[in-house]
Amino acid sequence: MISFDRVSKYYNHTAALIDFTYQFRERAITTIVGRSGSGKSTLLQLINGLERPTRGQVCVFNRPIDYSQLPALRRRLGYAVQGTGLFPHLTVEKNISLPAKLAGWPADKINSRMTELMHLVGLSEKLCKRYPHELSGGQQQRVGLCRAIMLDPEIFLLDEPFGALDPITRNEIHAEFLRLQEIKPRTIVLVTHDMREAAKLSDDILILEQGKLVQKGSRQDILEHPATPFVQSLIHEQLEL
Repeated sequence: MISFDRVSKYYNHTAALIDFTYQFRERAITTIVGRSGSGKSTLLQLINGLERPTRGQVCVFNRPIDYSQLPALRRRLGYAVQGTGLFPHLTVEKNISLPAKLAGWPADKINSRMTELMHLVGLSEKLCKRYPHELSGGQQQRVGLCRAIMLDPEIFLLDEPFGALDPITRNEIHAEFLRLQEIKPRTIVLVTHDMREAAKLSDDILILEQGKLVQKGSRQDILEHPATPFVQSLIHEQLEL
């Protein structure tokens, strides 16, 4: 569904991603791990067409990205970022329903889908008229997840979405996230700098270092057989193995 063929991305003369080749497994959670500046977010931006490769080809839904039809592509993608990305001047219901309104859904379909999603993630309908600043961090994150999956996307892109949460709330959201994936598996690409989060949530893990893919595999493979000193340092620093 998503594949990269020898993709490189340069900003001026600085490499963000170098000769990256990978085919993402469908209906699985693939986590991209690396330190700041390793190319993690660039990789997501290449998938949703925010950036174009300097070299190589990116395919989404098994076809090369058509950059003249990006709105149509993005309607099939869910996207969530750190801090939820909620619009502060919109209520909960308006934040969640925005993608569906832009897609031209009728009001009854929007209301039905919104009710379904809020129930799914454990949000009370009493919150519909509240604004983001009136919610807890965990509630904001749940609203962000509802908005990201409002259009029932086949692919879900997550850029450090849980990083701003306290540990207790993060664990709750992790459990909710895995439960949603179990109910309806999607192809998910999750970016994080946190190896603990990757080990908890991932089916597959990719490790980036300075724009290069240095190891790929299942979480068990990565944790038990680190391929480079850099990967080993990530594991030991964050997991205290």
